[in-house]
Amino acid sequence: MSLGDGASGGGDTEYGGVGQTRTRLPGGRSGDVYGGARRGRSSSRSLVTVVGVVVLLIAAIAFANRGDGGSSSADGNETKAGPAPTAASGARPVQSKTGGIPSGFAHDQQGAESAAANYSVALGSTGMFQRESRHSIVNALYTAAAASKLQGPMDQAYSASFLNKLGLDANGNAPQGSTFVSRTVPVGTKVEQYSGNSAKVSVWYMGLIGMSGQGSTDPVSTTWKTWTFELQWSNGDWKIVNDSQTDGPAPVPGDDKAATSDEISKAVEQYGGFTYAR
Repeated sequence: MSLGDGASGGGDTEYGGVGQTRTRLPGGRSGDVYGGARRGRSSSRSLVTVVGVVVLLIAAIAFANRGDGGSSSADGNETKAGPAPTAASGARPVQSKTGGIPSGFAHDQQGAESAAANYSVALGSTGMFQRESRHSIVNALYTAAAASKLQGPMDQAYSASFLNKLGLDANGNAPQGSTFVSRTVPVGTKVEQYSGNSAKVSVWYMGLIGMSGQGSTDPVSTTWKTWTFELQWSNGDWKIVNDSQTDGPAPVPGDDKAATSDEISKAVEQYGGFTYAR
């Protein structure tokens, strides 16, 4: 779910390019796996392998979370929303936080969209790769029933062997001198269904995942997915009942010069995240 994927914001299998041929001029920095240019095929295959495990993890978590039935309409007034403008609505972001995660969203469609966007960020964060913080995130974002079903399967999924594939130790820590990156960056939200006390919201996002460090074989890379949340109004806020992810839509990759590992590490440390509002 973090990544996604949960895990969290985890990576995906859509890393293939579009068959374009590019000519590179000399000038990349030697000794840096980021090298100022695109990664080679071997590194990409390695990242795809890790990312594939993350996708399986997300699927397993989603399966474990099925059947709560909390997304059914309580008043029979369920509606399917049409396209919404991408311009800012003017609604203020929430001011409160629970465990560092935005909370107290409005009891309307915009509130549900804002909740889904912010929840995708939390579930795609590095906190999902450490047991204590993962439990806190899940307990804060899911209904009590859904959270109780998820904790066990998640602990098993985030095993020492899985973390090792990502370059992390058994506690989810990166090697000394390296920075593990896992971020979800929402691009847009869409209300699929809304009925007052339940909502289904999709979040189109770009994910960042990988290890930034001189010895890294899996540099930080981008992935594109759509994360769909079934939400229920519970105890004065929106809570997740169930969630699932699909690949893309992914834009054509650009030809930007890849940053060095040091630049990526500094960017992660210096640039914080946002509180998202519709």
